[in-house]
Amino acid sequence: ATCGHGCKYGECMGPNKCKCFPGFTGKTCNQDLNECGLKPRPCEHRCMNTHGSYKCYCLNGYMLMPDGTCASSRTCAMVNCQYGCEELKGQVQCLCPSGGLQLGPNGRTCIDIDECSTGKAVCSDNRRCINTFGSFYCKCQLGYELKYISGRYNCVDVNECVTNTHRCNLHAECLNTEGSFQCKCKQGYQGSGFDCT
Repeated sequence: ATCGHGCKYGECMGPNKCKCFPGFTGKTCNQDLNECGLKPRPCEHRCMNTHGSYKCYCLNGYMLMPDGTCASSRTCAMVNCQYGCEELKGQVQCLCPSGGLQLGPNGRTCIDIDECSTGKAVCSDNRRCINTFGSFYCKCQLGYELKYISGRYNCVDVNECVTNTHRCNLHAECLNTEGSFQCKCKQGYQGSGFDCT
């Protein structure tokens, strides 16, 4: 096969018939093919034609993938969240695993919300709030103990006089009160109840 005009960027396949190399066009394969003008476009964001080829570019915040598409460069793997992450509309948001945690100033780590001091936690009678990381629990007040009565747990008064956990003087009587106790010196003695003379 002979091509009288030659095939600049291609091969002669038959009498004056050229088969162009990729990226070139024309009867003698001497024209650069503008791939950026093809439909569908070879690049997702930006395309730049080069001699015999083309280059793809992505907008800021995106990175070029091997198939010519542009993926957000802010992915969960790159943001390095403490717990979890979600990607919405190209934006990456770190997540906290519980309602008792909130995102810290850096947007990646979770900090505790003290439900006890903010008043978000409400503990029932005779219970006090104990803050934990990401949550809280209610504990019986001092002088009360948790007991299972009538199918439910309740904080009931500890009778320090019966359990012998009082600090009354040997010459004093123990009087149980709600959540505590009192000491009263026996007849013939005087003092605070903790000290009787």
